[in-house]
Amino acid sequence: MLHRLNPYPLWALLALQPVLWIIVSLTSDNPRMIHILVHPTGEWAARLLIITLMMTPLAMLLKGRPIARWLRKSRRHFGAASFVYAAIHTAFYLIDTSSVATVIAALPRLYIWTGWIAFIIFIPLALTSTDAMVRRLGRRWKTLQRWVYPAAVLTLVHWASIHDWDSPGAAIVHFAPLAALELWRLWYWQRHPHRQATPA
Repeated sequence: MLHRLNPYPLWALLALQPVLWIIVSLTSDNPRMIHILVHPTGEWAARLLIITLMMTPLAMLLKGRPIARWLRKSRRHFGAASFVYAAIHTAFYLIDTSSVATVIAALPRLYIWTGWIAFIIFIPLALTSTDAMVRRLGRRWKTLQRWVYPAAVLTLVHWASIHDWDSPGAAIVHFAPLAALELWRLWYWQRHPHRQATPA
């Protein structure tokens, strides 16, 4: 019965929770609250992205169980919530920087341009995440959505290099379960090449 649950309340919870959390945080008297919120919103965007990408290999591992169908059905909603966090993270960064010249001057830095490219990739992925766009694009939808993988790599580099690689551990620990599952999926495909039609 799990796979029959309406996914829209789940999406609303995932998308609105950060907004409510941010509103509460912004009511504090701390004048640096925007600056403080830049990193947490980015980290939650990355966490939800990791969860989204883990859902397909987890569904493969749990094939035949109701939760596997729920994972496949719900992953787009987790992805949309990840994009909401990423958009808020970007907005806070721009507000905190408060200068177009400063934003442009920072672009050559590794942790900046990787973040911008990842966010630009996420925009068309988010815009085409609706059922209507899936039907309209057909097979092209999967091809487009596979861009999430280079975007995920860029997100990892963006997070790990924020402090000039002084403390990349948090990013690596967060992405390690996803890397393990993806390595398992590659191994599975090599052992069962005729089953590679499994959705990406």
